[in-house]
Amino acid sequence: MASPFAYSTPRLLTADEFYQIDFGPDLKAELDNGHIRMMAGGSRDHARVQANIIIALGTRLRGTGCRPYGSDMSVKPHDLSVRYPDVTIDCGTPIDTGRDVRLNAPRVIFEILSPSTRELDLRVKKDEYRMIASVDTIVFVDPEAETVTTSQRHGDDWTDTPFLPTDTVLPSLGLTVPHAEMFACD
Repeated sequence: MASPFAYSTPRLLTADEFYQIDFGPDLKAELDNGHIRMMAGGSRDHARVQANIIIALGTRLRGTGCRPYGSDMSVKPHDLSVRYPDVTIDCGTPIDTGRDVRLNAPRVIFEILSPSTRELDLRVKKDEYRMIASVDTIVFVDPEAETVTTSQRHGDDWTDTPFLPTDTVLPSLGLTVPHAEMFACD
């Protein structure tokens, strides 16, 4: 006789349930449409570019009410996903969930691409980030090719620019991140 559980579908986890899980200090996970996905660490180039972006944004955003945050801060695109973008500019008061801090008003999200996450970032996460009402710009950074593409909201529509080695312009915040600063090696 077959087990009554043999054909059951696993229940999807909600973002609120995910925020209650303690993964400990050494593990990091995202909630991907109701499923827990463990996250790996980034490469040296990934870390360099992430730090460069945070440094460049920090000085430009000082006094604006907006701040850059690294990948320890989460965003919740919808009830079944929790993401940790590489860099997020938030203009609100973060929400402390007890085990995690969620950004409340993300405006700009940066994802630094790697071969293992590229497709997920450019397809799934891009669509999810577009669901967040406060997000007006999504920036994808390719550290290997040293190129950047942006996806910017214009009303209900989005405009994508191709991967180019150019400065990153964030018109809603009135600032530019120079290409040379983003990819600096010193």
